[in-house]
Amino acid sequence: MSSDKLLVLLVGNGGREHAIAWKLSQSPLVAHIYAVPGNGGTAALPNVTNVAGIGQEDFAALTQFAAEHSIGLLVPGPEAPLVAGIADYFKQHAPGVKCFGPSLGAARMEGSKTFSKDFMQRHRIPTAAYQNFGDYEEARRYLDGVGHDVVIKASGLAAGKGVVIPATKEEAQKALTEIMQDKEFGAAGDEVVIEEFLEGDELSILSFSDGRTVRSLPPAQDHKRIGDGDMGPNTGGMGTYAPTRIAPQSVIDEVHKTILQPTIDGMRQEGIPFVGVLFTGLMMTKSGPKTLEYNVRFGDPETQSLLSLMKTDLASIMLACVDGTLSTKELEVLPKSAVTVVVASGGYPGSYSKGTLMKLDPVPEDVVLFHAGTTLVDGSLKTSGGRVIASTAIAETLEEAISKAYSGVQSIHFEGMQYRKDIAGRALKKTAS
Repeated sequence: MSSDKLLVLLVGNGGREHAIAWKLSQSPLVAHIYAVPGNGGTAALPNVTNVAGIGQEDFAALTQFAAEHSIGLLVPGPEAPLVAGIADYFKQHAPGVKCFGPSLGAARMEGSKTFSKDFMQRHRIPTAAYQNFGDYEEARRYLDGVGHDVVIKASGLAAGKGVVIPATKEEAQKALTEIMQDKEFGAAGDEVVIEEFLEGDELSILSFSDGRTVRSLPPAQDHKRIGDGDMGPNTGGMGTYAPTRIAPQSVIDEVHKTILQPTIDGMRQEGIPFVGVLFTGLMMTKSGPKTLEYNVRFGDPETQSLLSLMKTDLASIMLACVDGTLSTKELEVLPKSAVTVVVASGGYPGSYSKGTLMKLDPVPEDVVLFHAGTTLVDGSLKTSGGRVIASTAIAETLEEAISKAYSGVQSIHFEGMQYRKDIAGRALKKTAS
């Protein structure tokens, strides 16, 4: 291995991490990637080694590994290690390692919804009207008196599932009880945000930042619910497509000017400059784009679609973010469409079995299977999670990308597998009407 090439430590084991490893492994700047713990997909990449036996929040073991393996770049994939302060820990204990990810203070933008909503208010960033509550009785009384439809959010980390959209007052009170009293999401529900329900189309924008400059990937749209037609319970995400058709360039420019740049500027002014990828969830309302939430890392499964479209070298962008030189970089994207269809275990998002044997056929050209809940056991591929694997395709048109992504799904075989048949379908409907 050339000594001037990067050795990367990638923390995580989901579909997002497989996509990051896949993209970084194509970079001429990268010599080798160690994935902690990785999954069945990262194990199959030529210059990636999975590392078992180190916890994603065992920072002491991770820094020791980094020192022993001359790691130059740390890439934390999921939110939990970021919100727990992995960037600060490495800065203190392994100062030679560059960390592509926000500090403990900046990660509060995802770690605490009450913090991020108050931040939006301070910096006049368009968002839904809201109230924060740490007291159950106060929240209950507020719900009784409120005159508009609401969304109830557990303030802390709840693996993408701590948001309830009740249809009635009774459902709202039941959800509040489950979150704050029954602790359905544990300590994440010690505080809640109750906010006005916004009507419109949702989209996500992933932006790279070095604390000053913002460079965004095309807008993507996630499909959160388990069933076709957006029916059934929320999940971590059942599929995405990008770019979306609901946001013309003029709207994206407005989002940059009124939401993304003011967010990055506001964080710097508050002494918590943001380095890494900021995921901004937006609602396109009749009165313009409004911010739903921030995540402080790549979204899953948006990343699978977006990194497939990204032309610029990912490692060079990550280094520019860490070094504060992002303004010197352009972010080039293929002028194509990408579609990702997630295949989940039977029963997900409820209880599901693990350890089911999987078989994968060769996939068509321009299709990549990104593993999430998979593991290699003695050479056999088995399921190990709720969202198991995803088929991502890129093509000249959205229609072609949809068709290719579903042809990729046909190459996946395991008992009980389930997936949505209508990913990106709403985009086609919008165009037809």
